[in-house]
Amino acid sequence: MNQTPNRYYYSIAIIGILFFIFGFVTWLNGTLIPFLKLACDLHSDAQALLVTFAFYMAYFFLAIPSSFILNKTGFKKGMSLGLVIMAAGALLFIPAAYSRNFSLFLTGLFVQGMGLALLQTASNPYISVIGPIESAAQRISIMGICNKVAGALSPLILSAIVLAGASEIEAEIVNATDPSVREQLLQALAQRVIMPYIIMAVVLVLLAVMIWFSSLPEIDTDVEETSGGGSDRLKTSVLQFPHLLLGVLSIFVYVGAEVMAGDVIGPYGKAFGISLDETKNFTSYTLWSMVVGYIIGVITIPKYIKQQDALKYSAITGIVFITIAYFTTGYISILFIALTGLANSLMWPSIFPLAIDGLGKFTKIGSALLIMGIAGGAIIPQVYGLLVQSMNFQTAFYICVLPCYLFLLFYAIKGHRFGRA
Repeated sequence: MNQTPNRYYYSIAIIGILFFIFGFVTWLNGTLIPFLKLACDLHSDAQALLVTFAFYMAYFFLAIPSSFILNKTGFKKGMSLGLVIMAAGALLFIPAAYSRNFSLFLTGLFVQGMGLALLQTASNPYISVIGPIESAAQRISIMGICNKVAGALSPLILSAIVLAGASEIEAEIVNATDPSVREQLLQALAQRVIMPYIIMAVVLVLLAVMIWFSSLPEIDTDVEETSGGGSDRLKTSVLQFPHLLLGVLSIFVYVGAEVMAGDVIGPYGKAFGISLDETKNFTSYTLWSMVVGYIIGVITIPKYIKQQDALKYSAITGIVFITIAYFTTGYISILFIALTGLANSLMWPSIFPLAIDGLGKFTKIGSALLIMGIAGGAIIPQVYGLLVQSMNFQTAFYICVLPCYLFLLFYAIKGHRFGRA
């Protein structure tokens, strides 16, 4: 896409703001899991992990409809609509908090996921094709820095508000003998979430208005040139691109591994007997290690490392780190779970452009299929939640995550070339 340098950087800045929003909202789940388990009086981690299930399953159901919406609205207006939908999801937290209704909280998370599905379906192909496809991973790495810096900050901010003095509150609730006193404690805790989500809704609406009236250029992916040499002209269906379909599965297992390292690290640490006051911050450690990985990507891709090589090295690093975490205990094990964030950081920036390269007129629907793959963040933690009821939590974690990295290694070495000329 040909743009003047000023407009090119302006476009990147706007999309960077959106990726900051993605990260801020998405990685609140790491705090919401222990918060809602306590405030809604849930009895197991498996119940609490429905937080990630509700949030990430929205991508599965809404990604394809999002591609049709974008065909009608264009990218810019579609992004604005996504932000408004997210704001509606945030406002659902108000009645959910007053009623302490876990199902209503999950509904709010699902609606937020709906808005994010639309935003992601628009913004990821946008940043991929707004410049040369060979440097798409570099641009997505820049977006990743925006995303994960926000993600590292959001659980710290929310946990400081809603989980302040968490261990003491947990002890008071457990020790309360009067049901009415216990109910008052739970109600006061649940209502801590109201003001942060009102502020979030207001900010999202303001951003939607800003995007709507911005001069962000529209792109036409139907005629966008790719390195595939126009091979899309010979295709009649998006399902005729094997490298895309394998890319969807790659996104599925990658996001599953990322959510395990980011959101499940808290329950993982608590299983070692570490207090909630400490475990509530573990998500941020994973995300800061991802920021380091993104910075490496910005510096090295494509000047020193090709996109597929970045994915290969990342998968190998993930295999090594998760294996060390399995064979160690306590804070050492938690450290290496957090360090898998470093391995995970360059996976999305590498997979997405490799998977959509050569799609041409199928780029929107192909991107939607890739966004559907985000449902891995819903499914794999649920598998962990089931396994951990019948086996050691470290073994369950290892069984869930190791196959993800092995498949990603396959995609990096061979899978991304399947069906290509």
